[in-house]
Amino acid sequence: MKDKMWMSIIFIITIFLLWLYLGADLSKGGKIEYGITFSQKYAQELGLDWKKVYLAMLDELKVKNFRLSAYWDLIEKEKNIYDFRDLDWQISQAKKHQAKIILAIGQRLPRWPECHWPKWAYQLSKKEREKRILKLISFILEKYKNEPTIIAWQVENEPFLKLFGKCPPPDENFYRKEIALVRSKTKKPIVISVSGELSSWIKEGELADWLGTSVYRITWNKHWGYFRYPLPPIYYYLKTKIITLLTKSKKVFVAEMQMEPWLGTPVTSTPLSEQYRSMNLKQFKKNLSYARRTGLSPIYFWGGEWWYWLKEQGDKTIWQVAKTIWSK
Repeated sequence: MKDKMWMSIIFIITIFLLWLYLGADLSKGGKIEYGITFSQKYAQELGLDWKKVYLAMLDELKVKNFRLSAYWDLIEKEKNIYDFRDLDWQISQAKKHQAKIILAIGQRLPRWPECHWPKWAYQLSKKEREKRILKLISFILEKYKNEPTIIAWQVENEPFLKLFGKCPPPDENFYRKEIALVRSKTKKPIVISVSGELSSWIKEGELADWLGTSVYRITWNKHWGYFRYPLPPIYYYLKTKIITLLTKSKKVFVAEMQMEPWLGTPVTSTPLSEQYRSMNLKQFKKNLSYARRTGLSPIYFWGGEWWYWLKEQGDKTIWQVAKTIWSK
């Protein structure tokens, strides 16, 4: 009886100590780089002047690392007519401010609906559409391959994730063609983005030079409503150690750190009181601390457009705290 009691006590103490360790700060006081994933399309969706938002990130927040997207439906609105003016401007402004860019290319890129096809592409067969995607990627690489501001190429966004976005089912064979094409035209690192919570990272790790993980804390879906992930920061740290040991990827960073609300309806039609349920100033600070404690760097925040939009609604608190991130 006493043996069972002591075994129970030891088990409880072990679990308690493990839990303390799981909440540990893995940054070890080291310098962490921060950046932002910026979306021209999302800023426009929020009714903002996207250029003004981007410049505010450069001039006011002093951001030096960006993940940008070469949206197919913005670059090739009409078949065989390419318009790079908006992307050129984003790259030139980053260069002017001595910022660095990871450029996402392909059909599936950050922000809803994930697959950003021009209207004419919906009429194509799968084979024809894939040819057009490869042509677009080749065109972009030829145009920007010698641009020093671009430090890496992200090929598609979470290419093997089946649970999110309005996209065709993942096609590994075609994705390998995209990777091969990029490798044939540039020596810069290839980034593959992965879900931090819904992917093992193994398949992506075998193909990528760098892995960019998402980190989400509070999400929403129509079945459960709001859901808070119970994962401690060390989950991402240990996963990184395993992946860099078992695969060719030798760098893992946070490509998408949730710093905006996850909603079931568009931001502009959702009351602020509802938005604050999954992101407010207190949660913003918690997520910032959580990101730091993963021990990963750099960390690209997801939601900078929303911070600016919120400021325009009269709540400047998050924007003001964001200013301090890059001032240190």
